[in-house]
Amino acid sequence: MTIGGTHEESYERGLAIRKEVLGEAHVQRSLDAVSEFSRPIQELVTEYCWGEVWSREGLDRQTRSMLNLAMLTALNRSHELGVHVRGAMNNGVTPAQIQEVLIQAAVYVGAPAALESFRVAERVLKEMGVDV
Repeated sequence: MTIGGTHEESYERGLAIRKEVLGEAHVQRSLDAVSEFSRPIQELVTEYCWGEVWSREGLDRQTRSMLNLAMLTALNRSHELGVHVRGAMNNGVTPAQIQEVLIQAAVYVGAPAALESFRVAERVLKEMGVDV
């Protein structure tokens, strides 16, 4: 299924989904910190990642969140992983599911990457007031 529409429609749809998943305050902080240099990448991510991919019907948001956690672990992108741990929780992913995703990732992408992801996820969950 193609979502499509104008670039503006994709951007607005993406902005709404991004705020729902990551939280309005986080998104607003990110947008407030945008420089003229970084504006194009923020617009691209909002329009295409969030407005075109996250809005597709083929996967629910929980599944998309869990995939992101595994991929960010594989890429060893700790900052983005922390952002998406919060998003996963907002999408109804449980701490036990996050744990299972990271264990699964350990087998396929390596223990060092998964260990770092466990550290990040545990820190974020504690910051969110979740008992882990």
